Amino acid sequence: MSKKTLPGVTRRQILSFSAASAVLGAAKAANAVSLKGTPVWSPFDNSPPPQIDSDGWVFFNDAEAATVEAIVDRLVPADNLSIGGKEAGCAVFIDRQLAGFYGTFERLYMQGPFQPGTPEQGDQSPLVPQQRYRLGLAALEEYSQSTYKKSFKDLAGEQQDEVLSGLENGKIALDQPRFKHQIDGKLFFAIVLKNTMEGFFADPIYGGNRNMVSWKMLGFPGARYDYREYIGKHNQKLDLEPLSISGGDAWKIAKS
Repeated sequence: MSKKTLPGVTRRQILSFSAASAVLGAAKAANAVSLKGTPVWSPFDNSPPPQIDSDGWVFFNDAEAATVEAIVDRLVPADNLSIGGKEAGCAVFIDRQLAGFYGTFERLYMQGPFQPGTPEQGDQSPLVPQQRYRLGLAALEEYSQSTYKKSFKDLAGEQQDEVLSGLENGKIALDQPRFKHQIDGKLFFAIVLKNTMEGFFADPIYGGNRNMVSWKMLGFPGARYDYREYIGKHNQKLDLEPLSISGGDAWKIAKS
């Protein structure tokens, strides 16, 4: 008896389907074999935290670092709930991020044309974060010296708040022709505010959130890999000690 093909399906197609099925079957078998052993994996394969060997500043110079520390301390002031942004390491976090791929936007498309966009389109500036900070801090220093005859870091807290508020609402312009360094003040303030918040709440492995201060304040348990024991415990205070991505004593396997 002769073999018949399905209506509309040629023998060539059937052979192609069979070959494809064989390939898929082999691939599944290969994957199954590889999973019998220990998977080849290590943390941060695709996005490693910056490896900093020095305790000093990596991107900022001392003057820039002092200004950033003054800014983050006003954005996250110390109170009865938490330490301030400087002590929490927010400036260190920003410094390390600027020294890495974030500082150059190397993972983003950064080709023109560059033109003002709608709020929905987001940031359209050609300046990468390293340029924004370098220009912004220099322009801020020029503004502070011309207005108060002092560096920003030496201003009283109320004066620093006044300047930062002016940058945020656009009343203070850092792109004035009289300044050697020019940048849109709102653009500069926005990135500093964003990075400060990231530094305050991010995993301590990135340099900020020192001693997991913000996590302890919020009651966030951190990077624990297994929450099954707590799924059914609704509206209960768990009092779990926060755990960093870098691990802790709870991750260690006791040797027999």
